Amino acid sequence: MARYTGPKCRLCRREGVKLFLKGTRCATEKCALSKRAQIPGQHFRGRSRVSDYGKHLREKQKVKRIYGLLEAQFKTYYEKAAKIPGVTGDIFLQQLESRLDNAVFSAGFASSRQAARQLIRHKKINVNGKLVDLPAYQVSANDMISYVVADSRPQEESEFPAWLAWDVKNKGVKVLRLPVREDIGYEIDEQLIVEYYSR
Repeated sequence: MARYTGPKCRLCRREGVKLFLKGTRCATEKCALSKRAQIPGQHFRGRSRVSDYGKHLREKQKVKRIYGLLEAQFKTYYEKAAKIPGVTGDIFLQQLESRLDNAVFSAGFASSRQAARQLIRHKKINVNGKLVDLPAYQVSANDMISYVVADSRPQEESEFPAWLAWDVKNKGVKVLRLPVREDIGYEIDEQLIVEYYSR
């Protein structure tokens, strides 16, 4: 499976916002965006004016990099969302948020989405008592996500997003409902992505 293997801090600097690709390091003073806030490259002081197409492209690239997807997979999620009745942008973000790697990251089993993806690939995560090794697996309401190692509690309960909760009885994280637009902690303008793909 193809994946981006280059420097992650470069991606944050290119988008101009913290994408938290390196987990807790991004919240410290060691973050590259805190040290150098300019666009990477020799000629970063080039054009300051961004076209409408550039705004759409940057928003798409930002969201794609947040979730760690390549273009083909990202576009497939959009095409699926466009076929479902409702607000395309909200459905699109809901599909991205309900990926298993994002749920594992949001639950606190891993410090970043890439680390969550590695846990899943290494067969360390169970969904409803069954081993799942696909990071793109879509979680549903009432699913139970647990770590293979017993008695491993990920985070404090207060840090869970509203759509996840710790289940003491089953010693896992329960998906209370599918995530909605308000559950996403990043500043994302999904309408720009819809307009980008609707050209």
